Amino acid sequence: MTESKINSRKTEITRNYISHLLEQLTVDYQNTKPERKQIADRFPVSEEEFSVWEEIELLTVDIRGYASQIQARGWIEKEQEAINRLQNIGVFDVPAIAEFYFTTKVDYQQIKAYLRMLDYLRLVMIEYLRSRSVPLGGSRC
Repeated sequence: MTESKINSRKTEITRNYISHLLEQLTVDYQNTKPERKQIADRFPVSEEEFSVWEEIELLTVDIRGYASQIQARGWIEKEQEAINRLQNIGVFDVPAIAEFYFTTKVDYQQIKAYLRMLDYLRLVMIEYLRSRSVPLGGSRC
């Protein structure tokens, strides 16, 4: 098998994996419903900043949005911008989420698992998009 075919096959496998992770995140999100209610009660909304759950929702929309584009088309508009954005929206780079995650110890295990999976999906997408980048003088996979 040529290197081009191997790279193409690896890209397709990664795309399928992104689809699988996206589907798993949907299930995981549904399973967090009781914990989401507890978080809403325990961490109320502030007029000055987003609540923990609002921050999680913002990340979810961004990351799942990119994953949905990859799932549907295999590519994202403005891929380099998407790579840069994905590199800058790490789950634990958001202070409210990091504080929530590390200070609640044993509580909210389903939400924490969801956050880890969300961040993992983000990293897999960065790898996928980088593998699709066009080298100088090269062609796209």
